[in-house]
Amino acid sequence: MDIRRRPPLPSHSQHNQKHKSITPPPSAASSAEEAVDQRSPKASDALPLPLYLTNGIFFTLFFSVAYFLLHRWRDKIRTSIPLHVVTLSELAAIVTLIASFIYLLGFFGIDFVQSIISRNSAWDLENDDEQRFIVNEDRSIHCPLPSSVSAKPRLMDLPTTPLVSQDDEELVKSVVSGEVPSYSLESKLGDCFRAAKIRRDAVQRLVGRSLEGLPLEGFDYDSILGQCCEMPVGYVQIPVGIAGPLLLNGCEYSVPMATTEGCLVASTNRGCKAIYASGGATCVLLRDAMTRAPVVRFASAKRATELKFFLEDPLNFDTLSVVFNKSSRFARLQAIKCAIAGKNLYIRFSCSTGDAMGMNMVSKGVQNVLDFLQSDFPDMDVIGISGNFCSDKKPAAVNWIEGRGKSVVCEAIITRDVVTKVLKTTVPALVELNMLKNLTGSAVAGALGGFNAHAANIVSAIYIATGQDPAQNIESSHCITMMEAVNNGNDLHISVTMPSIEVGTVGGGTQLASQSACLNLLGVKGANKESPGSNSQLLATIVAGSVLAGELSLMSAIAAGQLVKSHMKYNRSSRDMTKIGSQDRTHSQPQL
Repeated sequence: MDIRRRPPLPSHSQHNQKHKSITPPPSAASSAEEAVDQRSPKASDALPLPLYLTNGIFFTLFFSVAYFLLHRWRDKIRTSIPLHVVTLSELAAIVTLIASFIYLLGFFGIDFVQSIISRNSAWDLENDDEQRFIVNEDRSIHCPLPSSVSAKPRLMDLPTTPLVSQDDEELVKSVVSGEVPSYSLESKLGDCFRAAKIRRDAVQRLVGRSLEGLPLEGFDYDSILGQCCEMPVGYVQIPVGIAGPLLLNGCEYSVPMATTEGCLVASTNRGCKAIYASGGATCVLLRDAMTRAPVVRFASAKRATELKFFLEDPLNFDTLSVVFNKSSRFARLQAIKCAIAGKNLYIRFSCSTGDAMGMNMVSKGVQNVLDFLQSDFPDMDVIGISGNFCSDKKPAAVNWIEGRGKSVVCEAIITRDVVTKVLKTTVPALVELNMLKNLTGSAVAGALGGFNAHAANIVSAIYIATGQDPAQNIESSHCITMMEAVNNGNDLHISVTMPSIEVGTVGGGTQLASQSACLNLLGVKGANKESPGSNSQLLATIVAGSVLAGELSLMSAIAAGQLVKSHMKYNRSSRDMTKIGSQDRTHSQPQL
């Protein structure tokens, strides 16, 4: 059988006719094993005699020589002859014993393991009887099924036709066998799409499950090589909705939000409508500084304090700035803050990074300073370029207090008519709910930077749509939402304060086509050549303004008792999932 091609999967009617029994026929298993033997030559294939004759000869030699030597050594012990004194015949017997032992060890060791591997490989290969995708309890290696799931054999959902061309079939087999590392396909082929296609088919064969439904075509894989994603096999589709217009600082913005959560875009859009009807929101950038904090160690705490005083001395700041700023034409050192834990020193560098989010930029500047300090502090041991005093992708009080990235405050005054007609609630109800939920409730929960209703929802949706780092949603969602009655209690003043919004408009995922289009929609695509950093700062204010809209709408829904009703209406599929599940089971399991 030619095992290099994957025959098409039989239809269900053919499958039902041919697979009356769960256990594969012996002929199918043997043919697959023969195919593996033909593909993977063994060491025993090089023997001049048939295997059974060779084994018999070496068995005879081994036991005969062993008996001869034991008999000779017994006689020497009786006659007091030293055992190390050997005759020519005894020497030949020893050599023969060693040779036969090596052969038998290889036969029962290497050949035995090889036969086990071949037997397992044979089960994974397709065979002429089309039993290749049946998984049996006694033949396959698989994850244990939950108690609620039937342990009946099931049909593997592999694609019915080969994904790759015949020319790439051998390369797919090399990846499956491990001869060609999956990560090296791009450099080996010079074609990123072809590499993704081959890797995808290899993964399906290795795990025995299909990736059908995960798109492969229609994506520029060259654009992610070396910067966004390694070893791609496709891309995930996330719907993008538009909320707005958001009237912010006198300008209107249509905000793209990539999410799979129903009601989120609709709710944010309602908040935008309320803000727009009330005259818009105002947003102010408080600071713009990305941070990185290496950890260094000295022999004593006294020596660590000496470096701390040196770094925090204003007289040394200009020198350190020159060293730091050499890393980039946009990096500008702003401050250095140190913290000591015993003889360990944590140095938090803060710097502006232009329109880039700036993690790599600030890391290069930090490395320059550390190299410079080695001349005056040769006993300084650099433990790590990041000591978590930064702090990146983790909730941390230092970010909540000192800020990281862009620190922004955004506010709006919502009139009583808008609160009543658009938001369907009252000003006193919103003020009371905010006090008891966002402030008191979060304090009871011991929240760190989480004094809000759902800032992370809006931040994550905009981050994914615009190519930001989704993991930085953790500190970027630090937010405190404030509400109070103004103008004699008639209107509502609402504000959000967000001290660590980490965004950029160049680098990373921002250069991908879809994400770049969303940035272009907001008018912040790429770097601002006239005023470096202004695009990323504007994006941060848009994020804060969108959070303000989202907070306003969700809090109103809760105050009016509409949260559950709206989610049941907009966050539930109208499709009959029982019928869909029944159809899926019909198509995914063979009728036995």
